[in-house]
Amino acid sequence: MPDIAFVKPALPRAGALVLLLAEEAPLAGLAEQADKAANGAIARGLEAAKFKGRKGQSTTLWAPGGGVSKVVAIGLGKQNEIAEAGLEATGGTIAGAMAQEREATVAADGLTAAQAAGVAFGIALKSYRFDRYRTTEKEEDKPKLERVAMGVAEPAKAKAAYAPLQAIADGVFLTRDLVSEPPNVLTPAECAERCKALTKLGVEVEVLGPREMKRLGFGALLGVAQGSANEPRMVVMKWMGAPKGKKPAGRPLAFIGKGVTFDTGGISIKPAGGMEDMKWDMAGAGTVIGLMAALAGRKAKADVIGIVGLVENMPSGTAQRPGDVVKTASGQTVEVINTDAEGRLVLADVIHYCIEKFDPRFMIDLATLTGAIIIALGHEHAGLFANDDTLAQRIEAAGRAVGEPCWRMPLGDAYDKQIKSDIADMKNVGGRPGGSITAAQFIQRFVQGKPWAHLDIAGTAWSSKDAPTVPKGATAYGVRMLDRLVAEHYEG
Repeated sequence: MPDIAFVKPALPRAGALVLLLAEEAPLAGLAEQADKAANGAIARGLEAAKFKGRKGQSTTLWAPGGGVSKVVAIGLGKQNEIAEAGLEATGGTIAGAMAQEREATVAADGLTAAQAAGVAFGIALKSYRFDRYRTTEKEEDKPKLERVAMGVAEPAKAKAAYAPLQAIADGVFLTRDLVSEPPNVLTPAECAERCKALTKLGVEVEVLGPREMKRLGFGALLGVAQGSANEPRMVVMKWMGAPKGKKPAGRPLAFIGKGVTFDTGGISIKPAGGMEDMKWDMAGAGTVIGLMAALAGRKAKADVIGIVGLVENMPSGTAQRPGDVVKTASGQTVEVINTDAEGRLVLADVIHYCIEKFDPRFMIDLATLTGAIIIALGHEHAGLFANDDTLAQRIEAAGRAVGEPCWRMPLGDAYDKQIKSDIADMKNVGGRPGGSITAAQFIQRFVQGKPWAHLDIAGTAWSSKDAPTVPKGATAYGVRMLDRLVAEHYEG
């Protein structure tokens, strides 16, 4: 991530310059100064390129004069229609255009402090790169951007507006790092160790191993883990940021993540093709960890619990078998029909623990749970299931606001009947019809009527193509959405 500084507007003596121009607006401020220094070459170049400042439009002028090596003009669209998402996308465009420059100056003097901070946020998000295992990459292929100077009228206000966004970006980067790690590195134990780093931000972190979970009766989670040489972990993260003394502290908010650090499917083994992607079957846990870092980093005024169940699902002589019956921490029994439907088993025990230990105000779980949700919604929306309309509506609105959309899916008794077992309280799959729904119905059996939402992020946790603020790879879907949810509705 480049260093981003907010400074008084001033023309750079050298290097690259970015002009942010509204649609059909005349050159003004730094843009006008740069054009004068270049003897009108910028205005002539923009006219020749038919640049009108339309939203998303961009053009590059090389060596226009005035000391700068290049000028990149980016359109903001109509001045009265500039939106948060558009500003972040503009920042992403800047990051791409300036990737081979050491330093860049952005003429943001036509924006408010908050708008300039939004552009800077987009630059930060787009600059992410997971390259720790590349050893032979050519120097010319590496991004070089080290510093961005944002020229704004009120740099102190812009810096203050950017501070919480920087914390959110740090949380997003943490999630992307975790989800991108190879499975031989990010075992359950290693993921738990990385959670401990959050203590530097003021997060309380507790790690439970197999012995503690066995005492708690985690038969479902431990059943998933029993085929692997890598032992499971559960990590409890607490951020107690609600103001004390002004009013009695309320019940905490709870976010719960599925953390299958690698999923072979177990005895119900997956096809070999594409199985390497199953390193990101822990993306739900990754999102919860990044969210806790974001909330703590910006000092959110809320009490929040984050819990992740971390396991590896492997086939071996000790692995769980199709047909096994396990007893969950809630006392309910599950007939395991398919060992590849393991995430819901992990969540069942963790959710019960969360309720018994913390009595949360609400619970939101995130999981790369089903391929069925990809068939239903593709890679554009996550699936949202909820037993509380207000909570569901707030999640949907938060997702729309930050560009992480979700689509509410149904729940109902007819679907619930599909997971009825002949020999236990339930079975862990309900057949192909409505596969993502029956998975959610399974989880709902453990929430004890508490306000609850389930986000199936199987289609949104990883991207095979670049987006304006999300490079190809791990997306960190959910970090920004849930941070926005907390900020808008639950901070005291």
